Amino acid sequence: MKSFIRVKPLALAIGALAFAGSVYAETIKIGIPQPMTGPATQYGDQIQAGALTAIEAFNAAGGVNGKKLEPLLIDDGCEPKQAVPAANRVVNSGAKFAVAHACSGTTVPAVNVYENEGIVAITPGATSPLVTDTIKPHYFFRTIGRDDQQGPFAAGYIANTLKPKSVAILHDKQTYGSGIATQVRDSLAKEGVEVSLFEGINVGDSDYSAVITKLKSVGADLIYFGGYHAELGLLLRQAREQGLETQFMGPEGVANDDLIAIAGPAATGLLVTLPADFTKLAGNEQILEHFKTYKRSPDGAFAMPAYAAVQILVESIKAVGEDPDKVADYMHKATFNTAIGKVEYDEKGDLKEFEFAVYKVDEQGNMNQL
Repeated sequence: MKSFIRVKPLALAIGALAFAGSVYAETIKIGIPQPMTGPATQYGDQIQAGALTAIEAFNAAGGVNGKKLEPLLIDDGCEPKQAVPAANRVVNSGAKFAVAHACSGTTVPAVNVYENEGIVAITPGATSPLVTDTIKPHYFFRTIGRDDQQGPFAAGYIANTLKPKSVAILHDKQTYGSGIATQVRDSLAKEGVEVSLFEGINVGDSDYSAVITKLKSVGADLIYFGGYHAELGLLLRQAREQGLETQFMGPEGVANDDLIAIAGPAATGLLVTLPADFTKLAGNEQILEHFKTYKRSPDGAFAMPAYAAVQILVESIKAVGEDPDKVADYMHKATFNTAIGKVEYDEKGDLKEFEFAVYKVDEQGNMNQL
């Protein structure tokens, strides 16, 4: 069972001190630019929980090649306009490594900074193919699957398990939301499922009556939404208030505790595709003890992928040293056993395989893997 409850890492002060100045004589700095303010804060909290827990566990075990890992927490607000400034703060700190941005819209412009400056960065959260398709990155990697892995997975579940006659698809017109919605639409077409509506909504609108009326008119058996929790929360609440009881489904971007606050009981029954529950993966028992030791939660879509990102950086640095060119070369060729299982990268720095699962929101606001 997973909960929407927000994780507030207790080590924020450590990151703040680290950013103000080095707390060790010799350290390996790791930038952690994430949303620390704004509506996507929970995603940043999860990544901080995973990355900081891994960093503290490695430091407690003696560090890496005789040095301590030093986390540098940086706020990007999940805002594209803050992407480059946040990435430049990583550069200016002297860090050569990063557990990078949660949001795709922030990651896409930031990738160029890391590539140009030779910083090895891993995103545990950004799923848009545009992150690695717009350029051929050498230094940038992921520990989460792409939308063109998640989209076909969701479409397969819809076609083969839910078996609707037709599906309506909405999206928020932004990089992440429209991208995953397009992947689901195209994959449903290959599955032979009719898409009766494919339409964008405006982020920040407070009244979705017009689109709800349109949803009623097309009479779809399932409504898929690509985007984040704020818009879906309003859609769910207003749809139920206006008598639309159709099943809704969305991607990992809607899995936020604030969705429950916005939608209330209307969130019950929502289906969500998320990374599989890696807390139940055999071999992760010691990692879960680390989370317990440092009083953080391993729950949430991005905590274990963030832990895995630090594992990969540490193993690579131990193997070839701190030269980013050598680290990136090693990561492209090596196989890693991590908190999310076996990790192997293709030439773009994308995962060759990643395990998604379907969850359902219960009456208490918890997500149960189906």
